[in-house]
Amino acid sequence: MPRVVWAVLVALYVLAFPYHPGLRSPNELCRLWQTRALVEYGTLEINQALQDYGYVGDLSVKDGKYYSSKAPLLSFAAVPIYAALRVVGGGFRYAVPEVPLVFFTRLFLTVLPTLLMLWGVRRFLRTYVTPGVADAVTVTYGLGSLAYSYSLLFMSHQTTAVLLFGSFYALWRCARGEWRERGYLVAGAYAGATVAAEYTGAMAVLALVLYAVLTVLWRQEPMRERLVRLGRAAGLATLGALPFVVGLMLYHQAAFGHPLESGYKHLNDAAYQPWHLGGFLGIRYPDPRAFFLSYFSPLRGLFTLSPFLLLALPGLVLLRREGRASVESRALFWLSAAVLAGYTYFTSSFTYESWGWTTGPRHLTGLVPFLLLPAGLLLERLRAGQRGWLLGAAAAACMVSIVITGAATFINYVPDDVSNAFLGLAVPLLKSGYLPPTVLSFWGISQPVAGLPLLVGLLAMAGWVFLRLGAAEVGIPAPTVLFGGMLTAALLLALQGATTKHHAQDQAAVRFLQSQWLTPPRRAVPFWPDPRT
Repeated sequence: MPRVVWAVLVALYVLAFPYHPGLRSPNELCRLWQTRALVEYGTLEINQALQDYGYVGDLSVKDGKYYSSKAPLLSFAAVPIYAALRVVGGGFRYAVPEVPLVFFTRLFLTVLPTLLMLWGVRRFLRTYVTPGVADAVTVTYGLGSLAYSYSLLFMSHQTTAVLLFGSFYALWRCARGEWRERGYLVAGAYAGATVAAEYTGAMAVLALVLYAVLTVLWRQEPMRERLVRLGRAAGLATLGALPFVVGLMLYHQAAFGHPLESGYKHLNDAAYQPWHLGGFLGIRYPDPRAFFLSYFSPLRGLFTLSPFLLLALPGLVLLRREGRASVESRALFWLSAAVLAGYTYFTSSFTYESWGWTTGPRHLTGLVPFLLLPAGLLLERLRAGQRGWLLGAAAAACMVSIVITGAATFINYVPDDVSNAFLGLAVPLLKSGYLPPTVLSFWGISQPVAGLPLLVGLLAMAGWVFLRLGAAEVGIPAPTVLFGGMLTAALLLALQGATTKHHAQDQAAVRFLQSQWLTPPRRAVPFWPDPRT
């Protein structure tokens, strides 16, 4: 991949800072308040932190003591970052303001891990597809999917995706004989950390277990040797996962009185409790409405925001066919299919309304990496088959995904009553001069000038992906590719327009976010205000 493309990609991650303190982002702050409590008071409970730093949402309460309702990994991982910032700020209790705390914990715990993951994604894809496809799919994943949205939020969803891919990557290298068996320790550690970061990540961990078993049992060895190898792999993986699993159980015991009892059993807000009752942790029988809205809602449907992921569905068929001749492809197919089935059942069986005020269906973030290879295989087939207008259509789906999801990510706090996240919220805000908050604003550059580089960079990357997929090197006439691309882009954007109502709720949401914007037009914003003033 050209260095300039990597540079723009990194800049879009590092410079963007969609955060608005007035919204009191509960999913993020409940974790960081627990971090404050761990450092300032040496406790898991956050009662004193709520008094000292202000009330936040997404809490659990047990015997009068308040805790973050989330799985605890990110809260603990942020402790050394907070401790370092506290020293820099002067070493007293109120030394770390909220904005730098959110910025640096995002940077080190969600942004940089995703950028490292993108290198691994490209390395993995490059094994099965040509460099052009690998580059384009990697960039589209990085900017045109939930990976971008949740790397720029201090939530566990993209952390889960990173950990799941890390576990898979270790298993994949072991299965190919490129790593020694000690790699299963790494895979187990990533898997254990996944559950400690987000409970629902356990679904994908089970799919990874299936993949690991298949890659061992399908080896060309005597059965006895395969079973011995499987036993060693299981032992090493369990050993790697053990510290995180035991740590999670000890946390549950200390906070909620039982090693298998999470904060969701003790939610402070009574309105949220019914979402987690019935079935298994709130997972019940599938509901067609929840399925449809999770994938196709004009507000936050996965395929609506990232239409390139639709390429993975016929891509799975291609992967299944390749599995007839390749054990490796067969195992990859069953992994992708199992992860897709697991997440689909979950999103169809849980309360859809519980995923509000976010970009896209945040609970499906861990699914997306496992759809990239099937999507890449379809793109590769279209390029090799000289199907110009179809290639143009697929390339346009990647391009439009970057535009839509990237623009929505610049907002990243999407009210539930908006009709369409892109044209109903993001575009009106951008047009009115409320460009994405960026690090440049903290350097004295006011909006809208500070946000323009992000918009230009995003559009440039979208155009680059389209050109990279339809490059002349594949031998397809450019007009054919361009025709298919323009037609598809027009249809996808027309669909966005048709589902945008521009009603009172859209207008109210725009005005509300304008009132809360961290970096409003022509206003200086301090990054680290003196907390004593």
